[in-house]
Amino acid sequence: MNARSILMPIAAASRRELVERLTQLLSGLILYGAAMALMVRAGIGVAPWDVLAVGIADRTGLGFGVVTCLVAAVVLLLWIPLRQRLGIGTVLNAVLIGPSADLTLGLVPPAPSIWIGVPMFVGGLVLLAFATGLYISADFGPGPRDGLMTGLVARTGRPVWMVRTVLEGGVLLIGFLLGGPVGVGTVLFAFGVGPLVGWFLAVFTRIRASRALALARPVD
Repeated sequence: MNARSILMPIAAASRRELVERLTQLLSGLILYGAAMALMVRAGIGVAPWDVLAVGIADRTGLGFGVVTCLVAAVVLLLWIPLRQRLGIGTVLNAVLIGPSADLTLGLVPPAPSIWIGVPMFVGGLVLLAFATGLYISADFGPGPRDGLMTGLVARTGRPVWMVRTVLEGGVLLIGFLLGGPVGVGTVLFAFGVGPLVGWFLAVFTRIRASRALALARPVD
């Protein structure tokens, strides 16, 4: 067996792994936007950053997804003094989540009652955690908000929990003052998203590692 016959299967495996990771990234981002829209339609409050986006959308007349993209762009500008590096996942995060959310908002009507709104929100929260684990484990770079948080942690030396609390607390306050929806869903998100994302991320990371190992094995 010559060197070329060994390297060709490895190169093919690398291409397959790249395609799988890109598919995983795109699927995760599209599902993330859909999950955000479900929580908005539930009508019982939304995540802090979405409180801000809804508040701005209501004040400006822009679509929720458009505002989500604009907020992501502003956050990316804040990466510059923090010297954070963009990844393809970072850019696609800023570009795809908003349109996916707007598309879902166009397809899903508002929940007619709290009895439908609560299950809709919980379903959206679980889907968001699933999508987060999916796109983060693809390993193409953090989302704009996560990168801002890690950049501030690195520059200030403050613990992650403190930086995240200050960031999301400030965003929540601004969004609330703009008329964004704060409610029981906001509380559910605050306490539920961390454990759910942690579980899904661990699962997808193990799957991704096993898949990468399988693709790296040379073909006999």
